[in-house]
Amino acid sequence: MTAQKPFAPACERNREPILEVLRECFADRRRILEIGSGTGQHAVHFAPALPNAIWQTSDVAENLPGVQLWLDEAALENLPPPLTLDVTGAWPEQSFDAVFSANSLHIMPWSAVEQFFAGVGGVLEPGGVLAVYGPFNYGGNYTSDSNREFDGWLKQRSALSAIRDFEAVDRLAQAIGCKLDKDHTMPANNRLLVWRRL
Repeated sequence: MTAQKPFAPACERNREPILEVLRECFADRRRILEIGSGTGQHAVHFAPALPNAIWQTSDVAENLPGVQLWLDEAALENLPPPLTLDVTGAWPEQSFDAVFSANSLHIMPWSAVEQFFAGVGGVLEPGGVLAVYGPFNYGGNYTSDSNREFDGWLKQRSALSAIRDFEAVDRLAQAIGCKLDKDHTMPANNRLLVWRRL
């Protein structure tokens, strides 16, 4: 029996607005690490649009077979095999001039969010770009009723999950030498935060 590729409808909905931003902020990047590649759908959509960059997928071990199915089908030269990466464990030894992650920080416990940024600090080169997509609160407030409802759903699923406060996340980015370049408004009450490492 042939394994079924995993599929996330949200990836299909958000991939074009995300790519519009990445075409600009990753235009001159050469080695991009995607943290939490999930199904692999984003990678196979973004990699051909950024042909001068290697798009390195990564995720926890149990998600890699699904990612590999998407990569196998795409058969793109700039999509190497995925790396095993749990942000709370060992990080890759190589360095990258860009890091991307989508819909990950609100799933992790806060301690893992802290380890996410500490790990990025170890792999992102000076001048590197960090782009993180997802919902965020500002000044401790929800930006929409739908985000309030989503946060309630997250906390029912896991008491350690939550929509993160932009200010707290930005402090973690600053602690690894990153300065906010742009905060992009995205569809469905999401944001795409772009930092550049000094």
